[in-house]
Amino acid sequence: MHFAHISEDKKREQTIREHLEGTGKLAQKFAKEFGCGDWGYGIGLLHDIGKYSEKFQKRLKGGPITDHASAGAKELFHQKNYPGAYCIAGHHSGLLDGGGLADSGGEATLMGRMKKDLEDYNPWKEEVKIPAFSPPPLRQLGKGGFSLSFFIRMLFSCLVDADYLDTEAFMSGKEERMGNADSIDVLYASLKKYVGKWMETVDESTVNGRRSMILKSCFEKGREDKGVFQLTVPTGGGKTLSSLAFALEHGKRHQMRRIIYVIPYTSIIEQNAQVFREVLGEKNVLEDHSNYHCDSPEELRLSQLASENWERPVVVTTNVQFFESLFSNKSSKCRKLHNIANSILIFDEAQMLPVNFLKPCIQSISELVYNYRCTAVICTATQPSIKKFFPKEIKIKEICPDTRGQYEFFKRTEFKNKGEMSEEELIHELREEKQVLCILNSRRQVQRVYDRLKGESTFHLSTLMYPEHRKRILDKIRRCLAEDKPCCVIATSLVEAGVDLDFAKVYRELAGIDSVIQAAGRCNREGKRKKETSPTNVFTLEKSEGIHLPSALKQPIAIASQIREKYEDIGSLEAVEEYFRRLFDVKGESLDTKNIIGQMEAGVKDFLFPFATVSKEFSIIEDNTTTIFINKEERADFIEKHIRSGKISRQLMREAGHYCVNIYDKDFEALNGSGRLEEIVPNLYSLRNKEEYTEDMGLSVNVSRGEAVFF
Repeated sequence: MHFAHISEDKKREQTIREHLEGTGKLAQKFAKEFGCGDWGYGIGLLHDIGKYSEKFQKRLKGGPITDHASAGAKELFHQKNYPGAYCIAGHHSGLLDGGGLADSGGEATLMGRMKKDLEDYNPWKEEVKIPAFSPPPLRQLGKGGFSLSFFIRMLFSCLVDADYLDTEAFMSGKEERMGNADSIDVLYASLKKYVGKWMETVDESTVNGRRSMILKSCFEKGREDKGVFQLTVPTGGGKTLSSLAFALEHGKRHQMRRIIYVIPYTSIIEQNAQVFREVLGEKNVLEDHSNYHCDSPEELRLSQLASENWERPVVVTTNVQFFESLFSNKSSKCRKLHNIANSILIFDEAQMLPVNFLKPCIQSISELVYNYRCTAVICTATQPSIKKFFPKEIKIKEICPDTRGQYEFFKRTEFKNKGEMSEEELIHELREEKQVLCILNSRRQVQRVYDRLKGESTFHLSTLMYPEHRKRILDKIRRCLAEDKPCCVIATSLVEAGVDLDFAKVYRELAGIDSVIQAAGRCNREGKRKKETSPTNVFTLEKSEGIHLPSALKQPIAIASQIREKYEDIGSLEAVEEYFRRLFDVKGESLDTKNIIGQMEAGVKDFLFPFATVSKEFSIIEDNTTTIFINKEERADFIEKHIRSGKISRQLMREAGHYCVNIYDKDFEALNGSGRLEEIVPNLYSLRNKEEYTEDMGLSVNVSRGEAVFF
């Protein structure tokens, strides 16, 4: 008898046949969501046939490591089933580059692995038969190479998740984990009950009447066929609940599985997720902003339990997490991808889609809609001009009624051009205001201005503060605003989207027009003041020593300057349209800065796709970051002790993220080099001296990189 796994206590054994059947059935269930159940079953049934080798059987008893993943890949490769070969060859190490015909045996490419000499695994033929694979129901976009590579990724996801889950079930001695989340129908009923009274308001001259009008339109449009939709709702129009209404109506109508919210800012995901929990219940909502990741090797480790596969009906994640997973070759990041199929995808603040990878991002959205039964909603208060980047097969429909009328109605502030200001002039004006928000482009400049204004009613917000800390500061700010007390907030752009703050005045250093408009959304948010008395003051700062702007900001600022010269109202629909058109025209080919689409399209000729190469190249945040755990609270201390003792779980690692700060490499090197950090587990560090983290500034780092932009 041949075995795939032996339990840690050495008392239970799982045969290879049991593991292959279990994995195959799970992968079949996953792949059925995009019409490829037989593909899922087939690659699951063959993925571990290399374990029939005598060398692997000795490995189970402590022998040397042996390659068991290449065997099933070779069998399918010889049948010219190249998608299946890619999936099986990479189900532990990650999807491989295709390589070339000249690659030598054993080289880390698919062609190299196919030439590798393997241990005899012939006993597999006595227990396993290669099943039939029907032609995949894949519709071609473009030249077809991107479509085919995307199909391989989705199959790969089905296999690695099924493999993990079957292995986890055996090792834990428990059946496959079953979620206890509610169905889309139940969630729909919960939302209907929650917004019932709101929808009774019909007077369109009131804020609630307008919100009701938008909400009703979202319910109505949700009954339409699947596709790509655009939801242009001005700040204050109830975009969060309206988009949820569309998604649940649409999901109920088309029997879809889940809703995935994709948001640009890690720092404000908690707020959106909290709204969904309030409406739908805790058990139905998953926050996935992954402050901590670990790649899983062959053996099941406790750290595997920290990875997510997006099982819940409502997932709230980031642009970085969503798109980098779609272009990753790592099994730990890819295992969730199959759960995107047959989902409603809400791209909140769509103007923040990564510009340097805009075209591959849109191409991946198009694939999900065209071939994987998804519906996408491009959702923002300032719609970018991205329609032209979608394939001709994709038509975009607007959800919000009377977009121009809504814009005029919800306009709560007027833009005032302050020209160039010195730091002294800015500080003087801020001191004169009772309730004011000031947003600057440089973290270092924020710290300098805050230092000079520091006082009981002055607050500083930074991504160098862990999420639980930021939430406390935001609560203090909200109390000051609600009680009409003095309140001056100095912050970076992290407060611009999704943070419900209402200031009498806003000062915004000139940035991209989309950022300026988002900042304006924090001014007179509830419309309690006349817009003429609640300006959003847009200014440029005189150059200061030690303050440098990153190149990524220079182009948007230059174009915003041109728009400011041409339009009196830089927040008008015409100004926003022209800003994005100019920005995208200037960017040109850099909208796919690494030629991701071109690389994948070229692979269609000989099935040689650069999966590993693209995975390295597709990095939305170019600078690498390291996660620092801040242990300054009782709960954080409890979490750190459990991590150190090896008691790691999904929930624990998710919760740890609430006490983490991500810092760039240069800052990490400065902190670590001076002995101020201690590695708890791989890639997760703890701050040795708690005094290095303060209540007003957060984590103290070498701020020579103060020009960095934090999202």
